[in-house]
Amino acid sequence: MEATPDNTLSFEDALAQLETIVDAMESGDVPLADLLIKYEEGNKLLKICETRLKDAEMKIELLKKQKDGVAFSAFPNERSR
Repeated sequence: MEATPDNTLSFEDALAQLETIVDAMESGDVPLADLLIKYEEGNKLLKICETRLKDAEMKIELLKKQKDGVAFSAFPNERSR
């Protein structure tokens, strides 16, 4: 399965693709040219994972700061629905 890193992937999907790439690279059966491509895809997926984790951390911090856990506000980077 070829990874297709893009910013619409969920954390779980990006992590699953990243794990698949790591497994393929560790197998030793991947030609050098393909290794370089997989490495690049892996870096993109890693950045997506890091972004998703940072966003989740920011949301948790906002929730912690709300008084009495009753006040709700839109999180940054979320569009109005």
